[in-house]
Amino acid sequence: MFADGGEKPILFSFVLFLVLILLYIFLHSNLLIPLFGTVQLLFILYFFRDPERDISEGIPSPADGKIKSINDEKNIIEIFMNIWDVHVNRSPCSGKVENINYTKGKHSPAFSEKTHANERQLLVLSTDHGKLKIWQIAGMIARRIVPYVKEGDSLEKGERLGMIRFGSKVRVEFSEDVDFFVEEGEKVKAGKTSLGEWNE
Repeated sequence: MFADGGEKPILFSFVLFLVLILLYIFLHSNLLIPLFGTVQLLFILYFFRDPERDISEGIPSPADGKIKSINDEKNIIEIFMNIWDVHVNRSPCSGKVENINYTKGKHSPAFSEKTHANERQLLVLSTDHGKLKIWQIAGMIARRIVPYVKEGDSLEKGERLGMIRFGSKVRVEFSEDVDFFVEEGEKVKAGKTSLGEWNE
């Protein structure tokens, strides 16, 4: 299964692949040319994959990637996604989309400390555990945040909410206290890995 928002890049890569194959066949071009077309097509297909996931108990991770930071006092967690991770983001809990705010910005590397000025999209969910803020932050290569939801939509836990193309970061701020199960540097899977549970 491929991610929504990947149709145009996949189509472009497939057309380029066909053109390079035809150039090789009819113009006897260098073998490296169709080889390049094959590699770029396979990369695009791999990047835009969107596998089905069994949703975890507790608070499922909103993104594939590595835990970049955890702030236990403010209940904030950040996850860095490199280009090899699945880039479809999921909702950490059920709720209603109260607000979506897109902000243009810079494209500093998502793993740097300068991402506060990067292109980003903030989704605010109204949940049984208060307001939940999810920032999708574009990185150096990422140039587009693709939303799957709109204001007023109701989301189930683990439901897809959007994707960020080519390397990025997701930041989640919880209103209520959370007991985190994960640690900085740990690899997680969107929907599949439990970040923790609500501290009732």
